[in-house]
Amino acid sequence: MKKIASLALALALSLGLAACSSGSGGSTAPESTTPVEDTQFTGTVPTSVTITSLNGAKESVELEVPYDPQRIATLDMACLDILDALGVGDRVVGTASTSLEYLQDYINDDIANLGTIKEADLEAVMACEPDVIFIGGRLASSYDALSEIAPVVYLSTDTEIGVVESVRQNAVTIASMFGLEEEVDALMADFDSRIAALSEFADGKTAIVGMCTSGSFNVLGNDGRCSIIGREIGFENIGVDADLETSTHGNEASFEFIVDKAPDYIFVMDRDAAIATEGAKLAQEIMENELVMGTDAYKNGHIVYLAHPAVWYTAEGGITALDVMLSDLERELLS
Repeated sequence: MKKIASLALALALSLGLAACSSGSGGSTAPESTTPVEDTQFTGTVPTSVTITSLNGAKESVELEVPYDPQRIATLDMACLDILDALGVGDRVVGTASTSLEYLQDYINDDIANLGTIKEADLEAVMACEPDVIFIGGRLASSYDALSEIAPVVYLSTDTEIGVVESVRQNAVTIASMFGLEEEVDALMADFDSRIAALSEFADGKTAIVGMCTSGSFNVLGNDGRCSIIGREIGFENIGVDADLETSTHGNEASFEFIVDKAPDYIFVMDRDAAIATEGAKLAQEIMENELVMGTDAYKNGHIVYLAHPAVWYTAEGGITALDVMLSDLERELLS
């Protein structure tokens, strides 16, 4: 009888220790829990978690969201990209329209059209009864209105820490809502080594980074779109002064400016192609004029037209998007 009691006591202690150890780690904290039957561990699972997100003023806030949400509305392509990579895309009940090829499975009659990444259809969002809503910076002004429907997760890339680390942090944040944090390391596994290889190539080289829009060439700094080229890969971006703000659409530059700067490389993102502007000139038509064709960058074949502008312009911050962006650079620089 004593032997049976001792075994029972040992089993109880073992289960208690297992329950304690299962709650460690992670940057999110359960807000509330409900006892449920769970086959993976003994104890409770959260009904909600607290994550770090942005509010409509683009300030960092703590946000309580449902744990393991079943109905997801997303108006941001980077977040949809991450949800897809994590394998929870089957929970998406509504999304913004997109031309991105790798996200076309989410554009169909079974998933509600919620508008665009710049303008949400609030009635459509409400009608799909989401547990949670994902947005990007273009919809910051709609944050409060959308928050009346469901908790709004607003994530962005931070050029101070870089695109790769931003993707990693945002993926962990989203994964924590589903208990999938351990999946992120595998999804991000080779990005650092790919950045390192590109950085070795870029060492000591200068560049102008910009985008073609409405027939003009706008230079971009290291504070917004395409910042990965200068900030993480390491080309010396000589197109703008460090204190000049270019994070939205850059600053228009003359072709004489490009000639005067004489960069080793010119990186071009075609905004009009990215947003399918009707009747717009292609970036190559704009850039390959008499002045630019006289530069060493042109003569050496060092004008790089980013092959997937829609990814760079509308989905930067996604896992698949990052893979595509690095592939665009690797194809031109390392092959």
